[in-house]
Amino acid sequence: MTARSRGALARKWTGAASVAALIAAISAVAPALAQDFRFEEVSVEGNRRIETGTILTYAGIARGETVSAAALNDAGQRIRESGLFQSVEIRPEGGRLVIAVTEFPTINRIGFEGNAKINDEELAGLVSATERRVYNPVQAQADANAIAAAYAERGRIDATVRPALIERSDNRVDLVYQITEGGVTEIERISFTGNRAFSDRRLRGVLATRQAGLLRQFIKSDTFVADRIAFDRQMLTDFYRSRGYVDFEVLDVDAELTRARDAYLLTFNIREGQRFTVNAIDIESQIAGLSPDRFEEAVRLDPGAYFSPSAVEDDIARMERIAIRDGVDFLRVEPRIERNPRDLSLDVTYVLTRGERIFVERIDIEGNSTTLDRVVRQQFNTVEGDPFNPRAIRESAERVRALGYFADAQVNARPGTRPDSVVIDVDVEEQPTGSLSFGANYSTDNGFGLVAGFKERNFLGRGQLFSVDLSTSQKNRVVSFDFAEPAFLGRDLRFGFGVDYRSTDNDAALYDTDTFRISPSFTFPVSENGRLQTYYAAEYTDITDVDMDDASPIIIAEQAEAGVWTNSLGYAYSYDTRRSGLDPNTGVLLRFGQEFGVGDEAFVKTTARATAETRVLGEDVLLRATVEGGMINHSDGSTRVTDRFFMGSRVMRGFEPGGIGPRDAETDDALGGNKFAVTRLEAEFPLGLPEDYGISGGAFVDYGSVWEVGDLRGRDPDLVLYDEFTPRAVIGASVFWDTPLGPLRFNFTEALQSEDRDETRGFDLTISSRF
Repeated sequence: MTARSRGALARKWTGAASVAALIAAISAVAPALAQDFRFEEVSVEGNRRIETGTILTYAGIARGETVSAAALNDAGQRIRESGLFQSVEIRPEGGRLVIAVTEFPTINRIGFEGNAKINDEELAGLVSATERRVYNPVQAQADANAIAAAYAERGRIDATVRPALIERSDNRVDLVYQITEGGVTEIERISFTGNRAFSDRRLRGVLATRQAGLLRQFIKSDTFVADRIAFDRQMLTDFYRSRGYVDFEVLDVDAELTRARDAYLLTFNIREGQRFTVNAIDIESQIAGLSPDRFEEAVRLDPGAYFSPSAVEDDIARMERIAIRDGVDFLRVEPRIERNPRDLSLDVTYVLTRGERIFVERIDIEGNSTTLDRVVRQQFNTVEGDPFNPRAIRESAERVRALGYFADAQVNARPGTRPDSVVIDVDVEEQPTGSLSFGANYSTDNGFGLVAGFKERNFLGRGQLFSVDLSTSQKNRVVSFDFAEPAFLGRDLRFGFGVDYRSTDNDAALYDTDTFRISPSFTFPVSENGRLQTYYAAEYTDITDVDMDDASPIIIAEQAEAGVWTNSLGYAYSYDTRRSGLDPNTGVLLRFGQEFGVGDEAFVKTTARATAETRVLGEDVLLRATVEGGMINHSDGSTRVTDRFFMGSRVMRGFEPGGIGPRDAETDDALGGNKFAVTRLEAEFPLGLPEDYGISGGAFVDYGSVWEVGDLRGRDPDLVLYDEFTPRAVIGASVFWDTPLGPLRFNFTEALQSEDRDETRGFDLTISSRF
């Protein structure tokens, strides 16, 4: 017999022996599993806190009952699943059944160790275990996972949390969550593949996620948060589709850890698709007797423009409002889109159909522990009993979220008590809405200053604004109070009340001023993009601390009038297309206002401003143009220095406050003017620096003037320089820097056209703002 044959025979005998052993084992166990027990006594041992009756209830075995071995195992498992015991043992001892248990300890105290980035109070809110309750290891591990998830949301995906026990007397323990926070897992780089129309820089500006940069300790959006990536996908989709790329999609997002495992490389793989324009627009009615002509006024989508779903949504919303106005219930507008592949255009047809007859039974609001129900209900144009309009409910949900009062707001519809009704559930989660601030600031106009303020955006849960601000600097002091009710009398009518006191200590002039103003106002919409404000103002102005030796005789004469009270009525109209959705790259803002003095101080003060901006060159360059002007007409032709316009760096860059305009020929005091006009042209563009620096550049040209002092109260007009229109021109460059303190703007200017007595400024530091 060969060795190979002997090996095979040995394996055969070994296999046979194993099978025989297995059969013997099964034969031995089978009688035990089939054995029945009957106990005359059932006792529990080891329990100190849990009642014996409670344990017997979990076991489900009564005295004198015949049970099988399998039933005993099931009884032990039920006791274990109660979560009250660390160990459970069931022992048959003749006619007696012994249930021996070891209880879990009671939690004496819950603590946290190793946490620095999240405080104990916030962590305690994530833990479901409570003191003086029974410790449960499953619950403790779930709490540890919740804490780790909270760290992951802050970009610390390597954080570990381990529940540990410290034994105390009387079967008590301290439960301590030992935390290793680890480092922040940053986004080292965000890149894109498949983009041709827009640069990586422009697309990164769309995302909520940011690359880590120099200010990573302050800017937390550079950390990797998985939930934010889903939001970024939607932001990219909305960005492209609003610009005509109807087939755009994000294929996938690749998040790759670096070799050091301390940062992510994020890559968005996208497919832009073709860009479509709007060709033909039509309205078709499938409702008998309903003419589509009455809805033509609602269409703002223009042929030749790039297709935008948001513009279509706006058209539909306007049509549905017209239907409500005209008493056409349950109207549904369905957009039908047809492609023209040859010229990459779309035909849009708005189909008017009759929707289901469903009514709103009621609106239930939950979770608003501070905010009153009426504040939330005011965001709904729908009330109980109205026809159910899903689009209107979605718009209302967006308005609730836009309030900023809630950390989360969910609005859903569910079936009502009748087949033709629905209930709208509004579930909100309150968040802090007030702020108390103390700090310091600096501006090239006013120097260093201290500021303090209190602001509450949801005062007493009524949705009202209440704010108090105090500031003092080297050149002025300001105290202001503002109150606003956004839904006065339950309507889309904003009531405001402001009190403002200002006192100047101006080193650039030989006089100071005090101003006190009280102004209630009402603001309401007059069109889709237009709003009108009406107001009354009572104002007191006084010229103080005039240098009688060196100040302008004109100002000395104006001081002799002492303080002046004026009463006025005014209005201000604004037209803003930035939220219309018609063109995501272009916006227009128009403002026009007039203030009419009544009583002894009769005057008309008119101001106007028009601003337009657009993006070009793949939206990397922003172009902006502004035209601004004003005029004061006084009944007797005389105004004071506190009434007239001054053009400082805020209106026309490159000059000191009061650095241009009418001026006393002898003292050089700036007198201001009754008229001013200025044109500003500017551009913002990338400088080629890494985006994480937050630095971009700009260039601008300003052209304008302020002129006409008016009646000089009998003094020689030749004492005033530049009383006629005398234009100035400034060219400059800007550096924009996005910092945690706010967007800063550094202006470097050169006057191209100025007068001898003008006071120019070559550098200016301001807070950057958008129109």
